[in-house]
Amino acid sequence: MPVATNQGFKSVVCSELINYVFLYYRLLTLKEQLINLATGSTFLEISKRSIANIRIDVPSLTEQRAIADVLSDMDELIGSLEALIDKKRAIGQALMQQLLTGRMRLPGFGAGWEMRRLGDHVKFLRHGTNPRADLISDGAVGYLHYGDIHISAHLFVDQGGRYLPTLPLDRASSMDRLEVGDVVFVDASEDIGGVGKSVEISDPEGREIVSGLHTIAARFDKSILADGYKAYLQFCPAFQRHLRRLAAGTKVYATNRSHIASVEISLPPVSEQRAIAAVLSDIDAEIAVLERRLEKTRAIKQGIMEQLLTGSIRLPIPDDSQEGDAYGT
Repeated sequence: MPVATNQGFKSVVCSELINYVFLYYRLLTLKEQLINLATGSTFLEISKRSIANIRIDVPSLTEQRAIADVLSDMDELIGSLEALIDKKRAIGQALMQQLLTGRMRLPGFGAGWEMRRLGDHVKFLRHGTNPRADLISDGAVGYLHYGDIHISAHLFVDQGGRYLPTLPLDRASSMDRLEVGDVVFVDASEDIGGVGKSVEISDPEGREIVSGLHTIAARFDKSILADGYKAYLQFCPAFQRHLRRLAAGTKVYATNRSHIASVEISLPPVSEQRAIAAVLSDIDAEIAVLERRLEKTRAIKQGIMEQLLTGSIRLPIPDDSQEGDAYGT
């Protein structure tokens, strides 16, 4: 299919000596060099002359094709992992909405759900007000800042919060320590979708953790809300609607303790809550494994790309190639 570009492009047409896929990957490794050659105040633009003057080392056309095939295969693997993660997330989201509303019941559960007012079954904990500037990396007490909750892709804080910023022990003396099953909500969000975002403490392993600036720490009655299930409260439609309706503010949406306490929500028996949490956490664990594999694959591809495209490592090329096998300019 014929393709045209406008004045915002610098298009490179490859000669018969350059494989276009190889050149594409090679140009990716030159990003910083290209940025340094660009000029402009409103936006950066690179000239045709600057691009034309760039010199790169290239192997034989046969090796170029081989390198392009390796990197294309890795990109295909990365794309398939991304698609699988998206599919798993969509399945998990749909299943979560069904299970958290009772529209789908797990095998063996048929008892009715009960309407509960959360304020009748919660104790709110004392939190800190320390800004990020007060936090250190090697203090005695883990500090759960609202910004860390907002950016976290995880629903649980475990392993003793070892990746959390910290406070010295004396600076955290007035704050309640978090326990397994406690839930920490953010009390401020720049967008309505972040209202009610929270994490559940799952396994502190003896380390002291406190909730910090712009958070609401809640300890629910375990006979009403099961450990593991509380992390999914934020996704319950009734919970979301209630907090978003009450959220106030112009630039920031605010939530407070009374908002959370006034939530009325239909809950299954604790045994069913545990079963629901187990199903949903298994899906989250599958996604986490795939995400780690994706991250590792991307890192491997980046390392291989740098070495293949600079000749640091060479691919085996058939001896009968007539195009030469040495890198040249």
